[in-house]
Amino acid sequence: MTNSRNDDPNTDLYENLRLELRRGCLVIAVLAQLKTERYGYTLRKALADDGLAIDESTLYPLLRRLESQGLLVSQWREEEKRNKRFYRLSPDGKRILKQLLEEWRNINTSLEQILREK
Repeated sequence: MTNSRNDDPNTDLYENLRLELRRGCLVIAVLAQLKTERYGYTLRKALADDGLAIDESTLYPLLRRLESQGLLVSQWREEEKRNKRFYRLSPDGKRILKQLLEEWRNINTSLEQILREK
């Protein structure tokens, strides 16, 4: 009898660690995409087109959190006869994105070095 992936006790651990890693990457990706003003659907599409799919149930709470932290600003506007909420980086968001990208690059460089040594 073969062990299915669901029977593996490490599946939950892996999934939790994967989600934790992904969460930080999503913040950076969303901030980077919002250098250009977008509304939710076009943001989701842009992320998916770049290989980073995100559910609405994850995206919208993230957008609200980033806005409450002062990293995004939003504005309701009518487009194509529908009200849509457009998001873009705030000045603080631009500064934080730059800092996060620098930190991410440093971590990535270190990880690449560590992995080469093994």
